[in-house]
Amino acid sequence: MNNSAIGAAVSMSSLQQRLDLIANNIANMDTDGYKRKEGSFEDVLTRVQQQSKEYDQPGRSMPLGFNMGFGVRVSKVTNDWEQGTLRETGKPTDLAIQGNGLFGVQVNGVTAYTRQGDFHFVPDTTTPNTMMLVDYSGNPVLNTQGNPVTVPNNVSAAIDERGRVLTKTSENAPVTVAGTLMIVEPNSKSTLQAVDGNFYVLPNGVTAQQAFVQRAAGTVSNIGVRSGYLERSNVDLGSEITEMMQLQRNYQLAARALSSSDQMLGLANNLRG
Repeated sequence: MNNSAIGAAVSMSSLQQRLDLIANNIANMDTDGYKRKEGSFEDVLTRVQQQSKEYDQPGRSMPLGFNMGFGVRVSKVTNDWEQGTLRETGKPTDLAIQGNGLFGVQVNGVTAYTRQGDFHFVPDTTTPNTMMLVDYSGNPVLNTQGNPVTVPNNVSAAIDERGRVLTKTSENAPVTVAGTLMIVEPNSKSTLQAVDGNFYVLPNGVTAQQAFVQRAAGTVSNIGVRSGYLERSNVDLGSEITEMMQLQRNYQLAARALSSSDQMLGLANNLRG
């Protein structure tokens, strides 16, 4: 296979990966807390091809060497962490984070992190007369100690802007703090690994102390919690469609280059035959 065919085939594969990312973004446009994914491209291999000395004629201004590439590939997939718009729901346990923060939840026994805050209380099957705060999939929402957030059955509960779970047994009863939601602030979002379900986990070998900002008790944070709101995804349909059209044109050009290369290779084989 000649160089033009290799470059076209490699580029088509990478363009298809980028198209898949755009399709995934569009599919999750209505997923609360979703952060759009984007791919970064880089050259697979570029080298300088030297021409014969016969081409070095008097008056020639161009150098003998020319660049030869072998297409591009998707070097990495990252998330765009731009804040999404807030949608008011009026439900006290619907929470939206403003700022660089993530909620902690327990997924299959592992601590995961998410921006999707559509939570609700359900009966705690392990403890009588107790309710547990869970996410949309039924995963327990964690407190700062890494335990599920629970409150007694006979109370009304709300969450304030600091993530504290406030409870009252009656309208005139005093407010009790039942705990504080786990809200972490990553040092760098690139350290988090995206997994299915709109969750993020720590990669192997990375600890929470390394990945998240460590603050002393009582330290003021710029992260706020809005109760009664959900954060929309930050996917812009118009931008995604525009980029998809551009990538489709690039894919068509690469496919045409591959077809032309195949035709030239066929002609060369016929000449030798």
